[in-house]
Amino acid sequence: MKKSFQIGSAFIGIIVGAGFASGQEILQFFSSFGYIGMAGSILATILFAFLGMNLTQLGSRLQTTSHKDVIYHICGRYLGAFVDIIITFFLFGVTVVMFSGAGAIFEEQFGLPAVAGSLFMTVITIATVTLNVQKVISLISAVTPFLLVMVVVIAGYSLFHFNPDSIDMDAAVAKTSPAASNWLMGALLYVSYNIAAGVAMITVIGGTVKDQKVAGRGGIIGGLGLGLLILLINISMLTQMDKIADVAMPMITLSNEIHPIVGFIMAIVLIGMIYNTAVAMLYAFSARVVKPEKPSFKAFTILFGVIAFIASFLGFVNLVGTVYPITGYLGFLLIAAIIVSWIMYKRKSARV
Repeated sequence: MKKSFQIGSAFIGIIVGAGFASGQEILQFFSSFGYIGMAGSILATILFAFLGMNLTQLGSRLQTTSHKDVIYHICGRYLGAFVDIIITFFLFGVTVVMFSGAGAIFEEQFGLPAVAGSLFMTVITIATVTLNVQKVISLISAVTPFLLVMVVVIAGYSLFHFNPDSIDMDAAVAKTSPAASNWLMGALLYVSYNIAAGVAMITVIGGTVKDQKVAGRGGIIGGLGLGLLILLINISMLTQMDKIADVAMPMITLSNEIHPIVGFIMAIVLIGMIYNTAVAMLYAFSARVVKPEKPSFKAFTILFGVIAFIASFLGFVNLVGTVYPITGYLGFLLIAAIIVSWIMYKRKSARV
């Protein structure tokens, strides 16, 4: 179970980056639809647990060191090549969003230039990606418990100070920019793009374990943990929608409502989660193009780390609202392939 919990924590750490932990993603994909967005949170939890279990088990079964093996296994030669290109592109795109998110935190919370935050995150991410994969997994899983504690505190405070009569939910929701046309599509898109972004490192993590049951439990734990965080963040924002509808970092805004020290701590935890995802995405992107054991791996990582830093100046909110939904639609192909692969594996196992 210890290994399963480590896998689950790493899974959460991979998915929970700047957009998630800041509340911006949850705002656009769930809270912007009002109270019905809670139904989307529950649906996303179920899907994350199911897909996480399948991906970690596939990684374990194939003993993969790159998402390429898993993608071609479940999608076939031609569709696999297409999905592989999409995922590889998106890994770089999410790295850009993480660097931009770090800049937004430095600017909003610490009053420092955004470029300082983006540069700081770029440097430590590139430095970490040169480590071996086991060290990367340990680093990714370490920060997750701190985020859970902070989110529980903020959710509890928000609920305690919730006054339904003081919030015009329709007016507050009108200030938001939904990433989808309705709550159902919002939940499906959210799961889709996160799985598309996380599949590379999730399968690599599964590949570090030979026992498929251990790997599968880790995927389920990670999926349920993600769902719990989505629910708590969604509750926090729905109860304070009038205050956070048009801010870039809603969870930091709510943290500062409690006390500036809590806001500072939340900002530090958020930087840690951004670091987690940035490392996972840049490592998976570089490993897909250049094998980690090759001397050119470090040079490739530095080059594309710098390119991602330059691209991060496009703006955090714009990047979240544009890059993620587009890839989310494409990610439906991947989810369909995972479900078909699961059904075929179950039938094969039943015949044996």
